[in-house]
Amino acid sequence: MTDPLEETIEAPALQTPVDRAQLTPRDAKRPSLLSVVCPAYNEAEVLERFHARVTAVLKGLKQPFEIVYVNDGSSDATLALMLALRGRDPATTVVDLSRNFGKEIALTAGLDAAQGDAVVVIDADLQDPPEVVKEMIAGWAEGYDVVYARRRERQGETRLKRATAGLFYKLMSRLGSVRLPENTGDFRLMSRKAVEAVKRLREQHRFMKGLFAWIGFPAKEVLYDREPRAAGETKWNYWKLWTLALEGVTSFTVTPLKVSTYLGVVVSGFAFLFALFIVGKVVFYGESVQGYPSMMVTILMLGGVQLIVLGVMGEYLGRVFNETKDRPLYLVNAVHVAELQRAGVKDRRAAAEAFAARAAEEKSQVSRGSLSA
Repeated sequence: MTDPLEETIEAPALQTPVDRAQLTPRDAKRPSLLSVVCPAYNEAEVLERFHARVTAVLKGLKQPFEIVYVNDGSSDATLALMLALRGRDPATTVVDLSRNFGKEIALTAGLDAAQGDAVVVIDADLQDPPEVVKEMIAGWAEGYDVVYARRRERQGETRLKRATAGLFYKLMSRLGSVRLPENTGDFRLMSRKAVEAVKRLREQHRFMKGLFAWIGFPAKEVLYDREPRAAGETKWNYWKLWTLALEGVTSFTVTPLKVSTYLGVVVSGFAFLFALFIVGKVVFYGESVQGYPSMMVTILMLGGVQLIVLGVMGEYLGRVFNETKDRPLYLVNAVHVAELQRAGVKDRRAAAEAFAARAAEEKSQVSRGSLSA
């Protein structure tokens, strides 16, 4: 039988110029155990479909896997569904956070719990098709440590959201020291080496796309068409997107502080020139009582500039304050580990073999049942 991973896959563009001759292909065609990390907040409407589609794809690839669900303080039936899925599928781990910490931290909790040689990060809404994982695994086998999915089409999104997203990526590419691949979300595969590197980054204000890019390592992109949300409603409004963009800018560049300095220099220069103009006017034309409007405009403009600069400084200072408290990133109510882990199988290769044996036994039972029928 033909191995599903041996089918020809077109080689897409790379994130950064990497000579394939410098890569060392891995001995295995697939990870011995692949972890799929899925943070979820109020995703009860779509979780069943997500699980069925992901497991179908990975079983079709003959890829041993575990699915790590992270319940980010959901208020609907998300946690109950996760536990029910774990009851039916022993390759499922459920991490139940004590409250809603936000997607970036929930994703970090999932990475902390993942045990695989490679880890795929994916959302539960099925906008990112699990079928792309096949190409990601092929990139992993070629020797890449990061294989990220780049959106070719963004279906189900408004023009305003697409425009603001494009503006953000262009802004980050110019301001930040780390290049963010455009039209790329969290959907990606990372090797164990890349995951361990990300796990070492424990800052409170987390912008995961930036952290994924910051670690470096050979990276490759695969193109895909993003689908509309399968069910439910997005949890991201424009205010939350603005806050996330602010986290990205302040986490990876001090350019706003530099701009504040330059703005202060420019305004001070104009103020000095205006002062010379006023002195010259008084010397040559005498003092005039007029000028109240221009005085008010000047005062308000200077006051506005000062408040903007103080606000920028406050954003950075607030982040320093939060980091000095050294609080844990998250707390958990419980971690319901996959049966393979709970049974004491610590070695990932042994876990893969145990998974394969269980799958073969299930297939044999189905065959015996069909023959007896």
